[in-house]
Amino acid sequence: MTMGQNEGQNEGQNEGTAAGGARRVSGRAWWAIGLLVALLVAGVGSYYASSHPDGLQYVAGKTGFGDQAKHSDAIDSPLSGYRTRGVENPRTSRGLAGVAGLLLVLAIAGGGFWLLRRRPSEQAAGVASTTVDDV
Repeated sequence: MTMGQNEGQNEGQNEGTAAGGARRVSGRAWWAIGLLVALLVAGVGSYYASSHPDGLQYVAGKTGFGDQAKHSDAIDSPLSGYRTRGVENPRTSRGLAGVAGLLLVLAIAGGGFWLLRRRPSEQAAGVASTTVDDV
């Protein structure tokens, strides 16, 4: 084997491995792991969250204007009050509300990023697809 052949074989063997011989994790695997961790935190951690995270009702009661509060139009929504309507178990109800909230935020943010992503213009795409044969 010549030196060039040996180098080519080593490069082919090292594809997909990081320094030290460990396999590299693909970008999709990182996204999947991140999504699973986020779902776990939303589903389990939401049970331990306060039902009044902003403290507005507490402050309104302390300052004396709590009796002037009006209910929101969303009070009858399926996820109002950090709970899932129709689910009797409080742990499951909050967990489902957390997971639904996470999925809603991911859908809105993901859709926004998808709509606003940088797209190559037709001119740039044409230049990028030009080959040596075309010149």
